[in-house]
Amino acid sequence: MGIFSRLSDIINSNINSLLDKAEDPEKLIRMVIQEMEETLVEVRSTTAKIIADKKELLRRTDKLAKQAEDWQAKAELALSKGRDDLAKAALLEKSSVNEVIALVKDDMVKLDESLNKLSSEIEQLQAKLNDARARQKAIMMRVSATNSRRQVNATLYNNSFDSALNRFEHFERKIDSMESEIEASTAGKKGIAAEFEALEKEGKIDAELAALKSKMEKK
Repeated sequence: MGIFSRLSDIINSNINSLLDKAEDPEKLIRMVIQEMEETLVEVRSTTAKIIADKKELLRRTDKLAKQAEDWQAKAELALSKGRDDLAKAALLEKSSVNEVIALVKDDMVKLDESLNKLSSEIEQLQAKLNDARARQKAIMMRVSATNSRRQVNATLYNNSFDSALNRFEHFERKIDSMESEIEASTAGKKGIAAEFEALEKEGKIDAELAALKSKMEKK
């Protein structure tokens, strides 16, 4: 009964429901698959034993049938010799053997019923096992993705992370301020230098213009 009970529990179990309640889905699905595999081996072993028992019952039935035939032959022999008493005794023995044969055949019917149920349950369990194996990789990928999202969310909504970003912004504002100060302090110097450069350019232009005028006058 233990085998059938455990097998029924696994066949009727909802793997997704178990995963929803599990703290470690990866570990759970490995356990479920392992349990299915072990149960499948155990039930197949039980099936093989039942088949062996059925063969033994068939051999016993054949042996008992031969005994019944033998008592029938003895009863006929006794009648041919005028020994009604021996014939009656032989028929009684034959009747007893036939009763045993009926019991054995009843046992065989029960074994056949058990084998049919086992065969059906094995098919169901194998189908569940195949489905679990096929979905195992996809489920593990989803678990991995979910764990990664948890880590990302934990980082995004971590106060220390936000504090570090705020400090970066503070440093950026401070650097901007320093750069502005430097630009302001050099602005005046750049203005004077630019005026002197303009004067120098103007002087060069005036000299070039005078030279051009002189050349034109000579022509």
